Amino acid sequence: MKSKLIVPALLTVSAIAFTSCGKKSESAAPAAADAPAASSAPAAASGGTAGGVPLTTEFPPELIEGTPKPMNVPNLVQAPNKAPEFLVPEGTELLSKGKKVSSSDSNPIIGDLTLVTDGDKEAGEGYFVELLDGTQWVQIDLEKSAALSAIWVWHFHSQKRAYNDVILQVSDDAEFKTGVTTVYNNDYDDTSKLGKGTDNPYVESRFGLLADAKGAKGRYVRLYSNGNTSNEMNHYIEVEVFGKAL
Repeated sequence: MKSKLIVPALLTVSAIAFTSCGKKSESAAPAAADAPAASSAPAAASGGTAGGVPLTTEFPPELIEGTPKPMNVPNLVQAPNKAPEFLVPEGTELLSKGKKVSSSDSNPIIGDLTLVTDGDKEAGEGYFVELLDGTQWVQIDLEKSAALSAIWVWHFHSQKRAYNDVILQVSDDAEFKTGVTTVYNNDYDDTSKLGKGTDNPYVESRFGLLADAKGAKGRYVRLYSNGNTSNEMNHYIEVEVFGKAL
């Protein structure tokens, strides 16, 4: 059984977002002690919940391998040294664990789509799914509509890299043709033709990308990417969706 660090995660009003295989154990530490300064936060979530409770999750051990390629990305936010803080409404639950995952790439190059919601966030072989190049997506069926508080995403994180055109959307329409709410978008030049985003690109880390879902309602969560600064492929290790079923 792999042991993992459990850290509470408090939402600040300013945006914080975070986005292979070690098995060393780590001791638990409170999120407040691990909260990064705003200048080092590697992604962004906005908003807040007055009187909320700290969101908690488990973080994988850090393992950095290989020499990263240059990341020539404007407004790139570097990886954090600490875990984020995030407040969510009382009664918020993890809704995505074990839920069905579909994808624009029905036959992944590496791994299986079930890895996206299996609860394991390590970055070695056997822990991630690799999709084709270009704009690709994975989609989680929560089985019933829910009011979402946060979406936490782990791409491949054992090498410093930034994934391109990361977009997170929520809808009750499985085809994402109607009633779509975009809760995160760092596609600053609209390469993926889903709208120009205002969130900053970020360097992957074991702390993942924590995006404020801002109460968006929907049964389905779709996550886009368009390759990364190391290669043209798309990778997902884990996605956690938090909220309350309606």
